[in-house]
Amino acid sequence: MTSFALASDFVLRTARLLDRRRFEFLFGGGSAEAVLAALAPYRNADGGYGNALEPDGRGPGSQPVTVLTALNILYEVDATPDGVADYLESVTAPEGGVPFVHPNATDFPRAPWWEVPAEYTGSLLPTANLVGALWRAGVVHSWVDRAAEFCWPRIESLTDTHPYEALACVEFLDHAPDRDRAARAAESIGEIVRSRGLARVDGVATVPDGYAEGELHDPHDYAPSPDSLAYSWFTADEMAASLDNLEAAQGEDGGWRVRWPAWTPVVEFEWAGWMTVQALKTLRAHGREVR
Repeated sequence: MTSFALASDFVLRTARLLDRRRFEFLFGGGSAEAVLAALAPYRNADGGYGNALEPDGRGPGSQPVTVLTALNILYEVDATPDGVADYLESVTAPEGGVPFVHPNATDFPRAPWWEVPAEYTGSLLPTANLVGALWRAGVVHSWVDRAAEFCWPRIESLTDTHPYEALACVEFLDHAPDRDRAARAAESIGEIVRSRGLARVDGVATVPDGYAEGELHDPHDYAPSPDSLAYSWFTADEMAASLDNLEAAQGEDGGWRVRWPAWTPVVEFEWAGWMTVQALKTLRAHGREVR
């Protein structure tokens, strides 16, 4: 059984103010206005977000993946992401996608896997995530249409992938307006994930190059709620076992940790606050008691 009291104590002792406000809003009757006030300092004049909102990028400049973090928070409190698509349009590569890491991170501390590409090109990760998040928010903008055209053929032609890219595809497909097309594409991605062992099922998984031993994703990561198209990739027993493992991963101090390396000390607890809120959200979405 998840200990909500321990989780609450952990958040109060260690989490960033932003994640404390999110926790209060989601589980304790806090206000959306307080969440938005805590999020505001991370926003930049260009309409994007930076300033270590996504803990692995410590620079001040806006980053597409950091905008994704902001979109997820705005959705939690039912706030409109004004101006975000304009920012994304301003950093889009010629072929229609945005890069995982914008070059403005070059001179600032960042995780080793935040590699600045030699060429400025779009990537399915995080472009697909961003399109899905903006569809979910009901945003109508030329960038969304153009970026969707970038994503669809790349998703539908995948013959191999890695867990983070698969997650990006799921977020895109879960909110795509063409539900039949999305279902077909999701079935194909699911077959790749299962055949390549890219989900931890029955304790068995294939760890791709560049991943930490414990980093591979679980069924509940691919399907954080039963509404996700990825939910059908797993049996009921597999999903139940995955949620059991999520509950068991709560530390003695009440928090959940990321499974990738903490490359500088501060990010351990910046991520832990986020992961603790996310774990509780996922358990609640799947009908697990959180108390």
